[in-house]
Amino acid sequence: MDKEVSKFGQKVRKVRLQKNMSQGDIARILGVHRTYISGLERGVRNPSLLTIQKVAKALGVDAKKLI
Repeated sequence: MDKEVSKFGQKVRKVRLQKNMSQGDIARILGVHRTYISGLERGVRNPSLLTIQKVAKALGVDAKKLI
């Protein structure tokens, strides 16, 4: 598992929980399956820049906060 990908996932989870959102909430906004969000948070998915931007938008934060 890549260290940077893992850090991204940890930040996504932290912000998501701060905003009282579930993985399902984020998945519905992005149009993906909940397990994809789980994979991002666990660091087993390597997100593209576009995915990072979409996740940030869904969470209502700047992408810089997640990377």
